[in-house]
Parts: sequence; C-alpha cells; structure tokens
Amino acid sequence: MKRTHLRLFLYATLWFLPTLAWATTHDSLPREHSQGTPASPRIVSKDSTFTVQLHGTVRGKFEYQPDLGKSRFEVRNARFSLSGSVTPLVDYKAEIDLSDEGSIKMLDAYARLHLLKRSVRVTIGQMRVPFTIDAHRSPHAQYFANRSFIAKQAGNVRDVGATVGWSFGDCVPVTLQGGLFNGSGLTNQKDYWTRTFNYSAKASFLFAERVNLSLSVQKIHPDIVDIRMYDVGAYYENARWHIEAEYLRKHYAEEAFPGVNVVDAFVCRHLPLRSRSLKQISLLARYDYMSDHSRGLADASGALIADDPERHRVTGGVTLGLGLPFRADIRINYEAYFYRSGVVPALSEQDKFVAEFMVRF
Repeated sequence: MKRTHLRLFLYATLWFLPTLAWATTHDSLPREHSQGTPASPRIVSKDSTFTVQLHGTVRGKFEYQPDLGKSRFEVRNARFSLSGSVTPLVDYKAEIDLSDEGSIKMLDAYARLHLLKRSVRVTIGQMRVPFTIDAHRSPHAQYFANRSFIAKQAGNVRDVGATVGWSFGDCVPVTLQGGLFNGSGLTNQKDYWTRTFNYSAKASFLFAERVNLSLSVQKIHPDIVDIRMYDVGAYYENARWHIEAEYLRKHYAEEAFPGVNVVDAFVCRHLPLRSRSLKQISLLARYDYMSDHSRGLADASGALIADDPERHRVTGGVTLGLGLPFRADIRINYEAYFYRSGVVPALSEQDKFVAEFMVRF
C-alpha cells in the first residue's frame, strides 16, 4: 500500500507542477502577453515584484580549414540563464554554459541592489568584469562567428567580486562602473584569500543617441606580476550601419613581458528585407591585430612566456537575420590570418571558413 500511495503522490505532483506554472504565468500576466508570444519564458507571482525569466543561447557551427583540408562541427555555446527581480530594488541572475568549447562552466551568479531611483546599482557575485566593448558582448550579440582578439585572448575576464554602477545624464547619458575582484577566477573560490584585490573600471558616454565612447582600465594578478590594461573604444550605430574601433594596451609590471597592443575594427551594413522568413542581410568586414601576447603565467624558470604569437586577421562575412534583434542568425565568415615568417600557428588559429547557426530564446 505504501508503494501505491507513493506512486499516486508522484503522479499527482508531476501533473500538478506544470499546471501550476501555466496557471501562474497566464493569470498574472497582462492579457496581451498571455495571448501573444513573449520575448522570453516568464513567471510572475501574485506579488508582481517577483519575476523569473528564462533565456538561452545555442550556437552550432561548421568550420573548414583549406590549408589543412580538414573540417569539424562544434557546439560553441549552449547557455541557459535565470534572471529577474525579487523586489522592486533587488535583481538576480544565474547563467551556466553546458558547452563552452566542450566544457561546462558557471558564468554569472550574482545579486544586484538598485538605489536612487535605479540610477545606482550594487552587484555582488560572479560576473564579467566591466572592461572593453567587444569582450562584454554576450555570444548572441556578437557580429562575427568568432570573437575578436580583444574579446577572446586579451580582455576576456570573469571573476568573483562586487561592482558599483551609476547612470546619469539626459543630453549625454553616462554610465560609470567600477569593482573589486578576487582574482581567483570562477573555480578557485573556496580557499582563496588575498591581501590585494584586482580592480576594473569603465566609463561609457552616448552622444546624439548614435555614438558610444568607452574608456576602461583593469588590473589583474594571474601569477607573479601585476598586469594593467587600458582600453579605449567607440562605435557609431543606426538602423543601417554599425562602425566600431577599439584599442587595448596591456602592460606587465617589472618589464616581465613586452607590452601588448591589440586592435579591433569592423563595419557592418544592414540590408532590411520585407520577407516573412528572412528579416535582414548584414554584410561585415573586420580587421584585428595582436602583438605577442602572454596570459601572465610563468614557466618553470619564473619567466612569462608568449601564449599567442603576433598576428593580423582579416574577416569578411554575411549574416542572415531570421529573427531580430539577435534572435536567430546564420553567420557565414571567412578568416584570413597573417603571421611573421617562422611562426607555427595554433591548430584553430589558421585560415578558415565558418558557418554558424545561432538561436537566442
């Protein structure tokens, strides 16, 4: 009898929970939301200050390297996140990637407090540090199938810490952000203690609702010496064009490694369509460059080594927008790499054709 009762309880629970979630969502949302297709799955309780939003990004790609005559399929990202509010002043977010180049990684896990009519926000937890333009883009908002050198090698930092942000200004909106971080990364938090925190700060200015200027600085300590990075970037954007340029300078303390220069510049021309299935075609061209680069990790002799050799890259591509903005894109790119004589490039850092299908929900 006990097993029979347990089975009945489990069956009832499995039936009741989806019904409750459906009823909660449809009863609490405005009628126009319940009848249409929402931007993302959302649950709102009777206390309207509590919300849950589910987002996801899936990127599958095919790559072919003509010099090697080899190709591959790859799931570049399979991200899922929960975000929302628990009170009018408190937000949260938790995001995980089930396939970040084949690895499972916890990306964001933070709580955020809004103050002074939401113009000031305090965030604590695990997050991407406020630094650069391109490295701060989520995968679904990237313009190219593969990230720039700034976004992948030089300026891509997530860490555990706390930030304060302040947004103000009517004619020229300004956003200031700054924070302190462990320097432990995402997986080494439990027994990590430090006497000095890493820091990062960023200022963004929007002119005439078209031109964005960003200035940022960051200090990290990955191993034996401090590394300071300075970044300046700007872009112009309207309904048809996006033109962007960014420069990053990386300086190693005690002259442990030569300073690194990184450049990213690209242009995107949107061609809107009236088709019901194909919303837009975008034509893109990018140039990016990176001098010899070290992540700042010392070898057995205590010296910093070059993890990435100097290289130039030119990328051309076309993006087929099936859902806007950045909802469903087919990105077709060709990347041409240029190394100095004698350099043996990494397997995945060579001329390649890339076709990617990105879906955001």
